[in-house]
Amino acid sequence: MKYQDLFEKFYMEGQLYLPDTAISFAEIPWNRHPSFDGVDLKHLVTAGKTGGQFSYHLVRIAPGKAIGNHIHETQLETHEIISGTGICVNNGVELIYEPGVISILPRGLPHEVKAGPDGLCLFAKFIPALTRSQNNGARISHACR
Repeated sequence: MKYQDLFEKFYMEGQLYLPDTAISFAEIPWNRHPSFDGVDLKHLVTAGKTGGQFSYHLVRIAPGKAIGNHIHETQLETHEIISGTGICVNNGVELIYEPGVISILPRGLPHEVKAGPDGLCLFAKFIPALTRSQNNGARISHACR
């Protein structure tokens, strides 16, 4: 299976299973990132579902776009790269992002992610969860490709 196909399988056919429910990823809307152009999010597991313990997000960064330098003061963040390529600068250290890479971004440290020419798709997980104000975005309707 090609990596792009794997990402499409997640967003089109993926399922989230919780003890009390199952949710199809296709039913979760895409949202524009509130601060970074060319970045779209699917909020798969939100703070409300986990009592604020953690949140999971499917992230698509368009070719040549970036999640600019920022800090999460209270959350540890992980990235699991599903498709595409790019670079993450984690506290000044440049990391190559490609399918199969997992990166840990400790709380309180600056980081940014830049997509390569084919874009970048990843899972972002936050412990504790991002709050509503931290992941608020405008709803959009296009699919991730």
